[in-house]
Amino acid sequence: MKRMKRLTSIVLTACMFLLTAACGSGASTSTAANAQSPSQQAQGSAAGQKVGVAMPTKSSERWIRDGNNMKEQLEKLGYTVDLQYAEDDVQAQVSQIENMITGGAKCLVIASIDSSALVNVLAEAKKNNIPVIAYDRLLMDTDAVSYYATFDNKGVGTLIGKFIEEKMGLKEGKGPYNIELFAGSPDDNNAHFLNAGAMEVLKPYIDNGKLKVLSGQTEFDKICTLRWSQETAQKRMEDILSGYYSTGKNVDIVLSPFDGISYGIAAALEGAGYKVGTKWPVITGQDAETMAIKNIKSGKQTMTVFKDTRVLAAKCVTMVQAVMEGKKPEINDEKSYNNGKLVVPSYLCKPVAITKDNIQKELIDSNYYKESDIS
Repeated sequence: MKRMKRLTSIVLTACMFLLTAACGSGASTSTAANAQSPSQQAQGSAAGQKVGVAMPTKSSERWIRDGNNMKEQLEKLGYTVDLQYAEDDVQAQVSQIENMITGGAKCLVIASIDSSALVNVLAEAKKNNIPVIAYDRLLMDTDAVSYYATFDNKGVGTLIGKFIEEKMGLKEGKGPYNIELFAGSPDDNNAHFLNAGAMEVLKPYIDNGKLKVLSGQTEFDKICTLRWSQETAQKRMEDILSGYYSTGKNVDIVLSPFDGISYGIAAALEGAGYKVGTKWPVITGQDAETMAIKNIKSGKQTMTVFKDTRVLAAKCVTMVQAVMEGKKPEINDEKSYNNGKLVVPSYLCKPVAITKDNIQKELIDSNYYKESDIS
């Protein structure tokens, strides 16, 4: 009997050991199965969350790239992305943002058409506790904007101004030269920053007569171009040429703040009889569009400013991820961008001046463009 009890005890002990081992093994297997990489964890936290991305227009190549870059990077993190383009229609953009809010977006990224026209819809976003990130264009007159991702827009103007200064030898006392000035859209805060940066460099030369503006149009309200329109710029340049350069005088420099405006300027010059290589003026630009790079290679445009939209989109995506996780994103400027309601914490990416000399290095070697894109 004692022997029987002892045998039963041994069997029970063995069963308990096996059961414990099995449970331990199951726990280990479960832990291994549930182990995730940081990217998988990010996807897990993002799963099912919607981000609304409101872009201004598809008429400019750079905005298409911006939107696509951001959508691709956000989707890799597991977010659902509602990407909309308003084709420079302010009310359409308002409606798109309203739909994003009612459609359950947990964060909004907005590149505005009119920086001051979204106050009411942004108030609705704030009411619904939806963080808002201004993308490249500062949202004005609202306390609903959380962060701003952009390039150093005053720095873009400074690059353009310094390029003209160096190209024309102004520091060495060369001149006088005839220059005409163009600025961006008055409802885009970036246009004001860019113009301020350029004029900070060039105004002393205008004041001392080394740069002459024959049209007399130097104030922002005279040189701005609504919606950065190529057609509007072309018409204004045609009027300047017929009104101030019809007596044999030549324009030597045209300060353009955007490649699209540069195309309009070039068309007006060609219409007035100017020829590339024969008293063709220096023409600047911004955005490094494929057509602009082709024009730089042919001599029709002299320079542009490259703003790598991959870098800006990536920085904005890190901002989205941070705010969605209740964290503070990386910022590098807390004093420059006052929108009339608050100073918006910002991250400024660095722009690069592009000429014939560095197209290969900055645009081809970096895989931003293929050689075939700009041939």
